[in-house]
Amino acid sequence: MKKSIFTVSACIGLLAVVTSFSSTEIVENSKNCSEIADTAPKAQTYKIRYGLLSKSGTKILSGNYDVGSFLAENMVTGEVYDTYYSGGFQSVPQYYEGLPAGTYTFSAMQGQGGWVGYGTVMATVSDAQVDSDGYITVYIPIIWEE
Repeated sequence: MKKSIFTVSACIGLLAVVTSFSSTEIVENSKNCSEIADTAPKAQTYKIRYGLLSKSGTKILSGNYDVGSFLAENMVTGEVYDTYYSGGFQSVPQYYEGLPAGTYTFSAMQGQGGWVGYGTVMATVSDAQVDSDGYITVYIPIIWEE
C-alpha cells in the first residue's frame, strides 16, 4: 500500500512539473534561439573557377585534362579545399563554391596517367578578384607534359 501511494505521488509530482511549462514559453525560447542564430554574422565566401595555363601562356577553360583534383590551401590556417579527387581526367573549368576570403596556394594534383605536372599559384581571395560572372578564376600552370 505504501508503495502504491508513493508511486501515485511521484506520478502526480512529475505531471505537475511537466504541465507547469506552457507551450508559449517553449515557443518563445525556441524563437529567441533562432533569432540569435540568424543574427550571427556569416563569413563571406567566394566561388572559384579553375582553369589551366599552358606552357606557352594560353589560358584554358575547356577540354579534358589529366587532373586528379584542384586544391586551395589557406596560407594562415593550413586548411585545404578540394574540388574532387577522381584520380583521372577532369574537364575544365572546375568549380568550388564556398571558399572563405584569405590568401591561398592554388594547385592541381596529377591525374591517373601522370602525363602532366602542375605548378602552384599564390593569390588572395577577396571582393577585388571577383569577375563579371561572379567567379574568381584561377589558372593553374602546366609546368611539364608528356
